[in-house]
Amino acid sequence: MSGAGAPKLTVDASGLAVTICVTSWHTEITGGLLAGAERALQEAGNDTYSIMRVPGAFELPLAAQYAIQDGAEVVIALGVVIRGGTPHFEYVCNAVTDGLTRVQLDTGVPIGFGVLTVDDEKQALDRSGLEGSKEDKGAEAVEAAVAMARLKP
Repeated sequence: MSGAGAPKLTVDASGLAVTICVTSWHTEITGGLLAGAERALQEAGNDTYSIMRVPGAFELPLAAQYAIQDGAEVVIALGVVIRGGTPHFEYVCNAVTDGLTRVQLDTGVPIGFGVLTVDDEKQALDRSGLEGSKEDKGAEAVEAAVAMARLKP
C-alpha cells in the first residue's frame, strides 16, 4: 500500500483558522475522511475549525480560495474520485490537483490534500480512516497542512 513508511507528524494547530472543504460524493468515505481530519485537529489543539461542504471534487480549488479569502490560514481539502469507464477520472483528478496546487502557491496558504484518487471503492475505504481502514488520509492531510503552516515565517 502507498502509505507504507508515511511519517506520523506531531503538530500544533492551536490558534490557527482552519477550514475543512469536503465533497458531497461518496458520503461514507468522505465521512471517514472528515472524522479523521476533525480528530487530528482536536488532538492538535484546535476545535474551532469550520466545515465547508462542496458539490464535488472539481469544486474544491474554488472552495479553498473562498475559505482563504474568508480568513482561513489552513485549508484541508477532502474528497474521493473513483475511476470509471471514461477519461472523466483523469480530467477531474488533474483539475483538482492542479487547482489546489495553484491556490496554495498563489496564496501561500497550506492546503492539506486529502483527495483520494482510486481505482475502486475498496481502495477508498482502505484509506478513509473508517474502522478497519489501513490509512487515515483525512488525518494525514491535517498533519501535513498544519506542519507547513508552522514553517511559514
